[in-house]
Amino acid sequence: MSGNEQKYITDAFETNWIAPLGPNVDAFEQEIASYVGVKGAAAVSSGTAALHLALQLLEVTADDIVFCSTFTFIASANPIVYQGATPVFIDSEPDTWNMSPLALQKAFKDASEKGKLPKAVIVVNLYGQSAKMDEIVSICNQYGVPIVEDAAESLGSIYKGKKSGTLGKFGVYSFNGNKIITTSGGGMLVSNDLEALDKARFLATQARDQAPHYQHSQVGYNYRLSNILAGVGRAQLEVLDERVESRRNIFNLYRQKLSHLKSIEFMSELPETLSNRWLTTILIHENEFNVTVSSIIEELGKKNIEARPLWKPLHLQPVFNGVHIYSHNEQNVSEYLFKRGICLPSGSNMTREDQIKVIDTILNLFS
Repeated sequence: MSGNEQKYITDAFETNWIAPLGPNVDAFEQEIASYVGVKGAAAVSSGTAALHLALQLLEVTADDIVFCSTFTFIASANPIVYQGATPVFIDSEPDTWNMSPLALQKAFKDASEKGKLPKAVIVVNLYGQSAKMDEIVSICNQYGVPIVEDAAESLGSIYKGKKSGTLGKFGVYSFNGNKIITTSGGGMLVSNDLEALDKARFLATQARDQAPHYQHSQVGYNYRLSNILAGVGRAQLEVLDERVESRRNIFNLYRQKLSHLKSIEFMSELPETLSNRWLTTILIHENEFNVTVSSIIEELGKKNIEARPLWKPLHLQPVFNGVHIYSHNEQNVSEYLFKRGICLPSGSNMTREDQIKVIDTILNLFS
């Protein structure tokens, strides 16, 4: 917490705005929209809810397919299934670890030949790094298919002068407890389409019709963010740029102390982009010391330090068994990243002393 959250929470209590509407909700939407440079935003209960609403607004149904990054958390794809649609997964490429334009082009070519284009493309900006959005936007525009930009991990990142999450028809942010700023649980849908955002709010409040009584002409959801949690978000947003600087400093220290090891590769940053470095992530290549992802996690664990592998690709998840995957090349890049990758401790309030402890533990394995 930044220390200023209590002010907004107290305002909510003193004015009795406790429900999922109120001044904090309205202000949080306006402040997020202003920060990222879009016309509007809708505050909801989670990033997953925002994704689900985006697919609803794009009229994704049971007869549709949706292209989605495979190298991501399952929440990126679950809303596709909520709609009864079929996901088709797109591999990563080596430069950003995000959606491969080459694999996306293959998927579109096949879809076009079959006469069934996807209803949407969900592009994920992994660990704070933007995908190659120029190429991806160009391909999607060629086929007239809208983009939903999953920026759950990349709030505060910049792609060629534009804030992450603003390059598609809809952008999605998450304020889950582990994100760069948090409301404990929450999310935001952003867009320049204000009419669509009004409909998103309607759907997120149980789709209640304009009537003096409770009347509903379509199915809605209980997805709106509470006024209390929105107050937490307003205070968090005030320190977002500081959090980005903190995460980048953590990344830089890791790179300074570990980059001399030839078997360690850090996630790169595309030219003309700025990653919020939500997590510092590295690849462990084959080495003479037989150090692996598993051995690093085990050694850190002995010292009560948590580290995790990178995301397991969605096409390898049992729940998505049999779902089609388009690979970047002969070797599936996302599978290689999962096999070789590790997330290092990266919390914004991590002390230098704690970080050096992590670094020394890794260095000792390579000596």
